[in-house]
Amino acid sequence: MALFAVTLTFTDDDERRQRIRPTHREYLKKLLEEGKLHESGPFVDDSGALLIYDAADLAEVQELLANDPYAPNGIVERVSINEWNRVIFRDAGA
Repeated sequence: MALFAVTLTFTDDDERRQRIRPTHREYLKKLLEEGKLHESGPFVDDSGALLIYDAADLAEVQELLANDPYAPNGIVERVSINEWNRVIFRDAGA
């Protein structure tokens, strides 16, 4: 498994995003329970979000994003996916 940092940039349709957000968050909670999502959250300015996925490969991340309720509802304007090396973190024992 590998970690992937995903950055979402939202469209300006705040009303639609607020309407879909509860379903989106339920989907993410399910992924968290399954061990496929490491953590996630919106940017403070609500322009987008950062999600850290734990997946086998890029194709799996793309599939998880395609199944997100935001995907078919035109909420996301841009997606950036990068495999990420977690080096320095709070529980690293350093």
